[in-house]
Amino acid sequence: MDTSTQAQPGAIPHDAALYNEDLAPIPLEKRTWGIYNYASLWVAMSVCIPTYMLASGLIAGGMSWKQAIGTILLGNIIVLIPMILNAHAGTRYGIPFPVFVRASFGVRGANLPAILRALVACGWFGIQTWIGGQAIYAMLVVLWPHAAAIAGGKWICFLLFWLLNMVVVWRGVETIKFLEGIGAPFMLGVGLLLLWYVTRKAGGLGPVLSSPSKFHTTRDFLHFFIPSLTGMVGFWSTVALNIPDFTRYARSQRAQIIGQSLGLPPAMTLYSFIGVAVTSASVVLFGEAIWDPVTLLGRFHQPIVASIALVALLVATLNTNVAANVVSPSNDFSNLNPRRISFRMGGILTGVVGLLMMPWRLLASANSYIFGWLVGYSALLGPIAGIMVADYFLLRRCQLDAAALYQRAGRYSYRNGINWRAVLSFAAGAALALTGLVVPALRWLYDYAWFVGFFASSLLYLVIMPAQRTT
Repeated sequence: MDTSTQAQPGAIPHDAALYNEDLAPIPLEKRTWGIYNYASLWVAMSVCIPTYMLASGLIAGGMSWKQAIGTILLGNIIVLIPMILNAHAGTRYGIPFPVFVRASFGVRGANLPAILRALVACGWFGIQTWIGGQAIYAMLVVLWPHAAAIAGGKWICFLLFWLLNMVVVWRGVETIKFLEGIGAPFMLGVGLLLLWYVTRKAGGLGPVLSSPSKFHTTRDFLHFFIPSLTGMVGFWSTVALNIPDFTRYARSQRAQIIGQSLGLPPAMTLYSFIGVAVTSASVVLFGEAIWDPVTLLGRFHQPIVASIALVALLVATLNTNVAANVVSPSNDFSNLNPRRISFRMGGILTGVVGLLMMPWRLLASANSYIFGWLVGYSALLGPIAGIMVADYFLLRRCQLDAAALYQRAGRYSYRNGINWRAVLSFAAGAALALTGLVVPALRWLYDYAWFVGFFASSLLYLVIMPAQRTT
């Protein structure tokens, strides 16, 4: 193992403006996460309402259950590749995402990808918090119908759930590890119980899964499939960047690789199947595809069943929100001013910005959720992932100077702390992907936004960075 991975945080020469305890490398004795921790992390993050809505949105858009499940499985296998690749540096050097990205963008330039990733995470935080608040409100209405008459009831529940998230953030990363470890098996079990209950009400899986695809030609199917696949990749393209925030605690590369491979694709596919089947059952029961599970559960007049299911969804949302949408932006905001912004303060900033992004608008419909939100931000994150992978694996061959990542005058300072070649590569890839929004004839560039940005930026970066082939 590289000796830099074994250095104690306090022993690394550093500039105070680039360093604090939250951004420092994790020492070997504190790297305690094993295969189960990473597998359960992904199970818990996957078992959430946005995953359910991802699958149900495909059904509402016209796919058959086989087409929807196949699309989700393929998208998660694809995104697992950059996930594992970017995780490598976190495990090897014990560093978080905003420090790792300094190698390619520069010690100051790293703020660009870090803040972009943080803003997307804030949007997701707002979405998850809004969904959790609605779940609390729906449960109250089921148990106490008069709650529907309370003025501003939905907003009160929204803010209460926001405060609960802030409490978990304040308690730190080890609380996240504890929640994921005990929560994942429970949440999967309750999800399967919900699937059994709803399909039994609808007459079994046969009638539920018998609905054919609404697409009558291959062209019509591909027109919907391509941006949907991009949306599937975009769903976890956020964590594909900041996965070092978690793998810096890994005992070994084997632990993070096997744990993620066992956790991400199977969990997403299984819980997506639950979303697909339950949404299909809503067509049988109510004559329409209800893609929002909170709305669907509110249709059942079974207080015990609805309450158990809503509590499970609430726990799942809390797990996913803190793990996927707070850890990264907290570190990213801390990277802006390590001396003044701690992990806790970064978490509070995440919560505030998440409120300001008005998540209720992002969830206005299945189309705005998948083709607007997911595909749209993938055009910004795909280029960053491409540059990170190209820089670390192809130019530097996995070799980093850990100490220089914390020094203003080190080898990663480039020009005034910014690697303008990386910034140019990012801008070119993102602009190319977003061109499809303004040029109708090139719409396919936007439909493939993450892929276009990833490959365009990585290729340009490799061409204009010949001098950085060694550290």
